[in-house]
Amino acid sequence: MDGRSLSGLEIIIPNLHWRYSGVTATNRMIAPRLARLVPTAWLGRDAPEGMSRLNFRDLLRLRNLPARRPPIWHARRNNEMIIGLLLRALGWRLTLVFTSAAQRHHTWISRWLIGRMDGVMATSQAAASYLQRAAQVIHHGVDTELYRPPADRIALFAVTGLPGKYGIGCFGRLRAQKGTDVFVEAMCRLLPRYPDFTAVIVGAVTADQQIFVRGLTARVEAAGLAERVRFFGELPIAEVPLWYQRITIYAFTSRHEGFGLTLLEAMAAGNALVAARAGAASQVVIDGQTGILVPPGDVEALVAALEPLMRDPAQAEAIGRRARDRAVDDFGIDSEARAIAAFYEKVWQGNAM
Repeated sequence: MDGRSLSGLEIIIPNLHWRYSGVTATNRMIAPRLARLVPTAWLGRDAPEGMSRLNFRDLLRLRNLPARRPPIWHARRNNEMIIGLLLRALGWRLTLVFTSAAQRHHTWISRWLIGRMDGVMATSQAAASYLQRAAQVIHHGVDTELYRPPADRIALFAVTGLPGKYGIGCFGRLRAQKGTDVFVEAMCRLLPRYPDFTAVIVGAVTADQQIFVRGLTARVEAAGLAERVRFFGELPIAEVPLWYQRITIYAFTSRHEGFGLTLLEAMAAGNALVAARAGAASQVVIDGQTGILVPPGDVEALVAALEPLMRDPAQAEAIGRRARDRAVDDFGIDSEARAIAAFYEKVWQGNAM
């Protein structure tokens, strides 16, 4: 960035993580929308296309540049809060903001860091309830133009060359926390009854989860379903919205979750959603209308919820249409961006939580 842009910079979005994650996806979605409202730059990996980028040399220059008001450093991870505090201690004029999605008791270090932020947001009321300070609740939003229903879902699925007419998906890192094993077990029971469906599993496998994933593939092979339960690993970012368009049903199977952005992505794409009551599922999904809620980790409940949709894809399509309408009406990314920008103003004025 040039000096003029740096002197006018008001928001810094640090994305300081080596692996693509749900937090990264959240940052990538919201940052360009914030940039339309207030001068914003991205620091770190996986910058969205067209986004102003800040490198560490720019950060050094920023320390001595005059500014109308201290730029906001908007952290979403502990390491980002730590770096923000260190920069301020070393002379950078920064206003520190943190967003929490975690629905669990924080460690002492997280509590200490959060207590030193100038303003705190939470992505749900449940997440806010675990914070030992007041927080502004601002729900995640989704880009309903990027994630949208296709003109012909069946034709789009056919192009993949996968067996059957319909896809049922589960996306996210492959691990017990995400309930990938619950999904695989449900598929091993259901797919033999519904030959028109193929299961699609998209997500990264980290080194510590290799044994877990080998167990999943062994279960699939023992069931004779290796061609109909497909593991695609971590895909390029640009391909993920297309996979939502290819599938008809989406299973959100997390045992515990901060928010669960895939809930909104699936809804916006018009998928019929069966969701475990984890993260923000109970606030996002209207049970029986825009999706079906089930207990986390319960294979029997997941099978019972998925089977009617697999038996009657027309019913799944109707639920998907209602889910799409709710995503557009209540969870648009621009509404989230406006709410965050308004919170920034409160922080600058000293009126934030």
